[in-house]
Amino acid sequence: MPGGDGVSDSSEARRYRALFISDVHLGTKGCQADLLLDFLKYHDADTIYLVGDIVDGWRLKSSWYWPQKHNDVVQKLLRKGRKGTRMLYLPGNHDEFLRDYYGTHFGGIEVVETAIHEAADGKRYLVIHGDVFDLVVRHAKWLAFLGDWAYSAALTVNTYLNKVRRRLGLTYWSLSQWAKLKVKNAVNYIGKFEEAVAEEAKRHQVDGVICGHIHHAVIHDQFGVRYVNCGDWVESCTAIAEHEDGHLEIICWTRNLEKAPSEERDMVEGARAAA
Repeated sequence: MPGGDGVSDSSEARRYRALFISDVHLGTKGCQADLLLDFLKYHDADTIYLVGDIVDGWRLKSSWYWPQKHNDVVQKLLRKGRKGTRMLYLPGNHDEFLRDYYGTHFGGIEVVETAIHEAADGKRYLVIHGDVFDLVVRHAKWLAFLGDWAYSAALTVNTYLNKVRRRLGLTYWSLSQWAKLKVKNAVNYIGKFEEAVAEEAKRHQVDGVICGHIHHAVIHDQFGVRYVNCGDWVESCTAIAEHEDGHLEIICWTRNLEKAPSEERDMVEGARAAA
């Protein structure tokens, strides 16, 4: 069972009732494809929700980047679908090209705009990527592109910073995630986003919302409904899992690296540095 922060540290293979994964950003150098493949090896579910920005169409339009590991992630997900896992894909703003295909299937993966997930405890959750509640994305797309460029630059700096940290025997640390939580405007932005998404859940008369978009994994009840964010697979490497009793938890896969055997940890960390 998870600790008091709701984050699991277990590295044992587990099967869940549902898994929610968002913001993988396949097609970018910052994507932690190796860690996601490792996560998918140890975690399975009856239903897997891909909650947007799985593929980064914005970046692929400007420069093509698609290493074998990114293709392996796609094949791994398709394989899970063939083995009986229900797969639902809810496109976000970075993979908005898929929004023309609502209601269709790709290799057994259903493409839908939103979904209502009913948990084992009877609670109902609106599942949505969340970019429609981001005023920057909706009304100033040029600014969103600029912010995306700045974010990518921060991830590049983060890669070199963590190379130095590894040589000093220190654990992985995310510069961009730290900045988001320390800069006042960023904290205010996160709060406003969460409140807007929570209001949408109330409008749908459900018990909560499960979303992505802002790369900040959290579970709380501050706005009158359960707010759940999947996080991302660029910096935090997190997913949301629903247990058989309906309990939701955040699984942080980078935490498991600290407990893994040194040889395996060095291999995965090396793959992360090369991403």
